[in-house]
Amino acid sequence: MLGWLKRIRAFAGSAPKGGQRLAVRFVRARYDAAQTTDANRRHWAAADGLSADAAASAEVRRILRNRARYEVANNAYARGIVLTLANDVIGTGPRLQMLSDSPEVNRQVEREFMGWAGRIGLAAKLRTMRMARAQDGETFALLISNENLGAPVTLDIRLIEADQVAAPDFSKTTFADPAAVDGITFDPFGNPVAYYVLKTHPGAKVSTGLDYDRVPAESVLHWFRADRPGQHRGIPDLTPALPIFAQLRRFTSAVLDAAETAANISGTVETDAPPNGEAEAVEPMDTIELERNMLLTLPGGWKMSQVRPEQPATTYVEFVREKLNEAARCLNVPRNIALCDSSAYNYASGRLDHQTYFKSIRVEQSHLEEVVLDRLLEAWMREAVRVPGLLPVAVRALADHPHQWFWDGVEHVDPAKEANAQETRLRNHTTTLAHEYAREGKDWETELRQRAKEAALMKELGLTVAEALPKAERKDEDDDDAERKDRRARAA
Repeated sequence: MLGWLKRIRAFAGSAPKGGQRLAVRFVRARYDAAQTTDANRRHWAAADGLSADAAASAEVRRILRNRARYEVANNAYARGIVLTLANDVIGTGPRLQMLSDSPEVNRQVEREFMGWAGRIGLAAKLRTMRMARAQDGETFALLISNENLGAPVTLDIRLIEADQVAAPDFSKTTFADPAAVDGITFDPFGNPVAYYVLKTHPGAKVSTGLDYDRVPAESVLHWFRADRPGQHRGIPDLTPALPIFAQLRRFTSAVLDAAETAANISGTVETDAPPNGEAEAVEPMDTIELERNMLLTLPGGWKMSQVRPEQPATTYVEFVREKLNEAARCLNVPRNIALCDSSAYNYASGRLDHQTYFKSIRVEQSHLEEVVLDRLLEAWMREAVRVPGLLPVAVRALADHPHQWFWDGVEHVDPAKEANAQETRLRNHTTTLAHEYAREGKDWETELRQRAKEAALMKELGLTVAEALPKAERKDEDDDDAERKDRRARAA
């Protein structure tokens, strides 16, 4: 340090050509947020410099999991938010579309895979995984062979809770490895090598203790959101909202207690007489038993007043709205979805709030495809190609398996406006049928083939397009035709 200062001083004292000396100016700068004062000392007392894995240690994650599970199990708002999020992210489940050069191969692979996905209940398991990630912070699925599946491909997934992936015995050298993180071992490049799974849940009625299985990473699907570089285990998505839900319960209890107190006609007796004035004696802090629907008499010189709830019970609705808005923000869930109430919204506000929500859902679906679905498809293909006659022989020649996933489309608030916008995009060639069908969670090839079948049958039966439409839809189309004619007439 002293050597560095000497060099700086020597540099400052050396004169460049021309005999001028360089002036070295020391600038002292600071950030207000980095200052610790008596006013903010307690607020920042818990701030630390722990690493991502140290901050999310096994004990910290256990406490957060238990509290988040308790909140979701007992708080209707928390339960509804988690259920809605799982339903919106997963919906009825992903659908596979193969993108090889052979349409016949694509259709056969898609048909067999979706049939297998229905047998194992893939959509339901994915919804459970999304709920577990919200309240546990992470979710695990083991790739297993289910001989009772009743299908040529016996591949199945078994969900396990985060509690079961743990380091069961710290005396083993495996877990003394600094590259190991609570039941997961990694290679020098940071890739997971194996997961140590307890044979029974630590909270089960009958537990095998610390007995565990070493499961290779190729057979484990681990889905969590890494909020920090170097983070290997997840914390509940609801973590920032847990204190807010506790505040909601406390405020609700206070409002309810105040209302019950007022309804019970609790009150106090008081007198205007001076301390030595003429008023009948009353024992201090004595109670008077009241009967329902009865008159009441008091000692002479005394009067009764009812206890008034002074806390702002009239702002209860606004308090709940603001706190739920804050609690749902960490999940990117708009307030009207968290409340399941859009009475305070107008059309524009709803659209703006939902843009952030739906973009978040698309990000989560993309992450789920990379972490779970793509690996699941590869495992299924490895087993399916070994089953004689299940898939075309051409599948084995594919170097990879080009594909994409479709999810449920988002229902538009105003279907008529969206249909007009879609028609304009197609007319201007700024979109494609494949993209428009994908936005609705549909396969464009399947829909066009179905449309061709309908057109052929209509031609066979001698029906026009207008005659084949349902009554309500035909009426809407007639109204649109009339509106277009009126516009043309006005323009002429």
